[in-house]
Amino acid sequence: MDLNRRKFIQFVVSGATVTMLGGATAEAKRIYPLGKSAGKIVEQIPSICEICFWRCGILGNLDEKGELLSIEGNPNHPLSQGRLCARGNAGIELYNDPDRLKFPMKRVGKRGEGRFVRISWDEALDLMAEKLGTIKEEYGAEAVGYFPHGLSPKPFTKVMDGFGTPNKAEPGFAQCRGSRDVGYKLTFGRGAGSPEPCDFPHTKAIVLIGTHIGENIHTSQVYDFAQALGNGAKLITVDPRFSVAASKSDYWMPIKPATDTALLLAWIHVLIQENIYQKEYVEKYCQGFEELQEHIADKTPEWAAAITGLSAKDIRATAKIMAESAPAVVLHPGRHTAWYGNDTQRARAMAILTALLGAWGQQGGHYLETPFKLNKRKFRKTPHRQRVDGVGTRHPLGSKHGGSTTGLVEATLRPQEYPIKAWIIYGQNVLQSIPRPEQTKKAMGNLDFMVVVDVLPTEQVMYADLILPESTYLERHDDLVSVKTREPFVSIRQPVVPPRYDSRPGWFIAKELAKRLDLEEFFPWKDMEEYQKELIRNLDVDYNTLRNTGIYRIPEGGKPYFKDLEKVEFKTASGKIELYSTKLEELGFAPLPDYEAVPEPPKGYFRLTFGRSPVHSFARTQNNRWLNAIQSENSLWLNSEVAAGLNLVDGDRVEVENQDGIRVGPVKLLVTPGIHPAMVYTQHGFGEKNPQQKKAYARGFSDNVLCSNFALEELTGATGLRVNFVRLIKDGVSLMPVGAAIMQPVEREEPEEKVFQPISQPNLRSLFEEDEEEEEEGC
Repeated sequence: MDLNRRKFIQFVVSGATVTMLGGATAEAKRIYPLGKSAGKIVEQIPSICEICFWRCGILGNLDEKGELLSIEGNPNHPLSQGRLCARGNAGIELYNDPDRLKFPMKRVGKRGEGRFVRISWDEALDLMAEKLGTIKEEYGAEAVGYFPHGLSPKPFTKVMDGFGTPNKAEPGFAQCRGSRDVGYKLTFGRGAGSPEPCDFPHTKAIVLIGTHIGENIHTSQVYDFAQALGNGAKLITVDPRFSVAASKSDYWMPIKPATDTALLLAWIHVLIQENIYQKEYVEKYCQGFEELQEHIADKTPEWAAAITGLSAKDIRATAKIMAESAPAVVLHPGRHTAWYGNDTQRARAMAILTALLGAWGQQGGHYLETPFKLNKRKFRKTPHRQRVDGVGTRHPLGSKHGGSTTGLVEATLRPQEYPIKAWIIYGQNVLQSIPRPEQTKKAMGNLDFMVVVDVLPTEQVMYADLILPESTYLERHDDLVSVKTREPFVSIRQPVVPPRYDSRPGWFIAKELAKRLDLEEFFPWKDMEEYQKELIRNLDVDYNTLRNTGIYRIPEGGKPYFKDLEKVEFKTASGKIELYSTKLEELGFAPLPDYEAVPEPPKGYFRLTFGRSPVHSFARTQNNRWLNAIQSENSLWLNSEVAAGLNLVDGDRVEVENQDGIRVGPVKLLVTPGIHPAMVYTQHGFGEKNPQQKKAYARGFSDNVLCSNFALEELTGATGLRVNFVRLIKDGVSLMPVGAAIMQPVEREEPEEKVFQPISQPNLRSLFEEDEEEEEEGC
C-alpha cells in the first residue's frame, strides 16, 4: 500500500482521529430528555467540560435511576462537534473520586499539619464572614488576596469586587498567556484570544514556535490542525524538542533554547529585504514600516544562524514558504508563553511577522473574533487603595484581572503600603502554579486567615484555616460561556447530576457569603438559573431551549475577515497595526523587538523546561483513576548523546538538583535524540504531596519545586520560568563532564522594600483594563 505522509494524514482525519477523540456519529443524537429506551441511557443532559479550560460540549448519560453512566461529546457544540479527549471522557472519575473534599472543615492543628474538624456550611460561612470583616476593619479590604482560576469563581469574584479588594491574581496571565496577549494587543489593538483565532481549515502554511498542538489536546484545535495538514498545508515547527507536532512537520527546526526572537527577526529581515512581504496590506493597514526596515537591516539569516544553531539556508527557505503561502499563513501565537522575562517583545515579533504576511483578519490566517455581549449587569465600583502586586505601577501593562501571582506572594511576605492578612484560593493550585513554592508556604505563615475552595485535597489545603468543598463541574451551574469564533455561540454549564456529599456550587458560596457581609447587591439573583436567564435576555433564545441543546448560535453568524467589515479599525494609539509601538515608546520601553541573550546553563547543568501531557490537565487530573492508569508519573527527557557520555540509559532513575541546591527524585529518564543537548524537559503537574490524594500522592516529581528562580517581566509582571538550571545526580555523585565547573547554590539577597507610585498615562487604561468578559480563565 502506497501510504505517503499526506495520505496518512488524510486517513487519520477521516477516521482515526475522530475515533481517538470520541467522535460524533453521523446522525445527531436526540438530546435532553431522551425518554425511556431499550438501552441503558434514558436521559442526556448537555453541559460544558471543565477538565481543562477548552470547554468542549458534553452530554451526561443517565440511567432510569438518574445515575451517571458516562460522558460523551455533544454533537451540537460548534467548537468540539461531539469530540472529547481522554480527559473529557474521564470526567466521570472526578465525580466518582473517593478522595474528593466532602464537607467544610476547620483547622485545629498547626498550619501545614493537615489536622481539621468537620463543621456545617453555616458555621463555615459565618467564620469566613467574621474573619474577613475583622481584617477589613483593622487593615482595610485590600488586605485580602484573592487567587481564583477557571469559570466557577466568577460569581464569587463579583462579591470580592464588592468587598473592595483589588488584589486578585491568576496564573492564566502571569504564568501563561499574559505577555503574549499584551504583545498582540500592542500591535493589533486586541489580544491573541482563546481559543486562538487560527483559520486552520483554509490555511496553506502553519508555523509553530514552542506550541505543542497534539500534546495540549485542545480538542477542536487538534482536529482542525490535523485537517489542515490533510489538506496539504505546510508545517514549520520551531522547537528544541521533537514534539508530536514536530513529527508531522515539513521543517522541524530544533532551535537552541532562548533564541526564538533572533529567528523571528531574521524571518522579518528576509521578507522585507527580498521584498516578499504583503506590500499592499502593509501600506494600507500598518504604521512604522520604515523604522522596522531600518531596525532589521542587520538581522540576517547568517546572524540568526550563529545564535540559534539553525542553518541560514533553512531560515531563508522557511521564510519563503511563508511568503509563498501568504496571506493564508497561521503563525500560532502560543499559549504557555512566559519563558524568559522578555516575552512580550517575542510576542511582538510574532505579531509583526503575522502583519507582514498580511495574515491578520485574512482567510487562512488569523480570523477576527466576532463581538457580541451577554446582558451583564454593571455594579457600582468599590473604592480601594493601589494594588500591592505592581500592576499599573512597576508593571504598567499588567492585567487587572490576571494580576501578578508572584507579586501578591511577595507583598504577603514583605508588606509595603499595607499588609496582606488573608488569602482566598478558589480553584487555583498555588503550590503548583506559582514558582518558589517554599516562599509561598512562608507567605501562608504570615496570614491571619486562609480559605481554600476546591474539589480535591491538593497540598495547599493542608495550610488552610477553612476548607470549602466545591461541587464538580458535573454538579453545578456556572457562568455562561460566550465563544467568539468564526461561528459565535453561547454555551451553558448546568448540573448533570445532584451534588455529592456536602459539597456546594460556587454560586451558593458567593450568595451566602454576600448575605453575611451585607453585599447582597453584588449577587442579587435567587440562584444561577435566574442569573443565566438575565444573561440571555437580549438574545433571541428561550432558556429551556438553551438547556435542552446546550448551545445557542448567534443567528447573524460571524464576521471573521476584513472583507466582511464595513470599516477596519484597530484599537491602537495610531488606529493602525503598530509595527513600531508608540505605546511602548511612551512608557520608556523599546518600540521594536530585539534579541536579548539570557543566562546560559553553567557547565554540567541543563536548562529546565516543561510542558503538557496529552492525558492530564496539569495537577487537576493526577488523582483521576482512569488517567492515572494511563500515566502515573512524569519522566525527564535527556539527549541520547549526552546520556551516553554520562553512562545513562533510558529508564534509569536519577536525582535532579537545581542551581539553588533544591533536589527532587529519584526521577525516571526518557533518553531520546529528540531533544536539544542543552536542556531537559518534563511534563508539569506531578508530584502531589498530600497523601489524601491516594492515586496522585508521591507519583513523579513537581517541576515547580525546582523553579526557585524566575525572570520577572517589568512590563507585565509575568514570570518567565525557563531560567532554572538542573544537574543530574546518581548514587550521590554529580554526573558532570570531565573538567566541568560545579555551580554552587545561589545565595539570594532579599529585595529592597520599595513603594511604587502609579504611572499616569492618559491612554494607558485602554490597554490593560480589559472588558469584563476578558477575564483570565486558565491555560
